[in-house]
Amino acid sequence: MKPLVETEWLLKNLNKVRIFDATWHLPGSGKNAQGEFNETHIPGAKFFDIDKNSDLNSKLPHMMPKANQWKNIISNYGVKNDDHIVIYDNSELYSSCRVWFSFIYFGHNPNLISVLNGGFKKWLKENKVVTSKTENFDKSDYLVEEKENLIIKKKDVDSNMNTKKFFMIDARSRERFLGKVKEPREGLRSGSIPGSKNLPYKDCLNQHDNTFKSASELKKLFKSLDLSKNLVFTCGSGVTACVLGLANSLISDTNPIIYDGSWSEYGLLNYEDSNQN
Repeated sequence: MKPLVETEWLLKNLNKVRIFDATWHLPGSGKNAQGEFNETHIPGAKFFDIDKNSDLNSKLPHMMPKANQWKNIISNYGVKNDDHIVIYDNSELYSSCRVWFSFIYFGHNPNLISVLNGGFKKWLKENKVVTSKTENFDKSDYLVEEKENLIIKKKDVDSNMNTKKFFMIDARSRERFLGKVKEPREGLRSGSIPGSKNLPYKDCLNQHDNTFKSASELKKLFKSLDLSKNLVFTCGSGVTACVLGLANSLISDTNPIIYDGSWSEYGLLNYEDSNQN
């Protein structure tokens, strides 16, 4: 697997890859990811709207779309199955990892889907080329092979309370995990899934340049949780869970398993009445 590419590598291969800007901001941030992209982005990039390119029939935010929806979305972008895709973002949440996981979930070759290490922040800091122009690509006939085993649902989380088949790691901040602060979305109680452990996604990153920590550092982080290899990642709404998923893939060479609904589902005040299965 090649989960990460460096800025220098991307600069040299701009014309050999398909690039997506997957910037996404938390509700209430006051930021407009699409507007930011329109002003400046890496040459050749297309904007990937995590909210719009999701299951719009779900009551939960940006859940994974159906296979036929994904096929249409990616075909309209003109992406081919043998394209090497590089995803970046300009978000505090490293939202590019969510789209990285989505491509893997729908069967894209994991060796041909990468996240830009350090993201747009590092790219800008290094004064690399940017543009406001967008390119158009002919529609493709993208083929999907859904990997349903990479996503678990609420019923799986509930049954795991007794079976203990997997261990859940929550990527949210410690304050949110411990229920000490209010959730950013309305209608959610504070706290965490019983039995889960906390590894804030930011702990996997170097603060000075937004890159992922070394493999040895990541191994220490995961080892400190004292868990087995059967890991499932969760967070607020399935975005930063994928940051942990990528971090783990760097040291395990395995595809992550994500609880897609995450706390936006499990933390519903009317949890028992939720019909999301």
